Amino acid sequence: MAPGLKRFTDVAGDGTPRLDDAAGEELVCVERAASVALGSRAPEPPGTLFITTRRVIWLSEAEKGRGYAVGFLDITLHAVSRDPEAYPSPCLYTQIEAEADSDEEDGDLDSEADSDSQLPKISEMRIILADAAQLDSLFDAFCHCAELNPDPTAGIDPEFFIPNPIGQNGGDDLSSSVLELQINDQRFEDAEEEEARENGH
Repeated sequence: MAPGLKRFTDVAGDGTPRLDDAAGEELVCVERAASVALGSRAPEPPGTLFITTRRVIWLSEAEKGRGYAVGFLDITLHAVSRDPEAYPSPCLYTQIEAEADSDEEDGDLDSEADSDSQLPKISEMRIILADAAQLDSLFDAFCHCAELNPDPTAGIDPEFFIPNPIGQNGGDDLSSSVLELQINDQRFEDAEEEEARENGH
């Protein structure tokens, strides 16, 4: 599945998002009267923000059926911003893994067709809360959920990564490798015996 921001429409009758129970997804917190600003666009009218153990989901209150979601694996950075020179309102700033060669200045989110094609190109999202004092709590929730979703590629050094299954070595099976090791051991023992004879032992 392509990374990045996606349209979200899987909403239950009570107005809450349907979670992936099979994957163990659980609701962590809910923020009412929350707005999101995608890229350089103006903030959306206030809606409801749902933080789950796997995703960030925002649902519009003004326009039913309008919503966005992004997985924590696709959020590469999150930070509280209170600098008015960086953004007029205090917010939680996030960077999102976007499609390559994205140009988020283009596209019109008012059109559903354009929206679906442009959303994966959005590389930034700001979350503005009605109560800016709750930003630190929201940041803590993001940190917690980020820890629950570690990068599956992190910690693997390609230089030391061996893709061959156990028992294979460049096409040779394990027995060939063991035999070669035994031969090398025998040669080492022979060299030790010859050195001992030369030294008069």
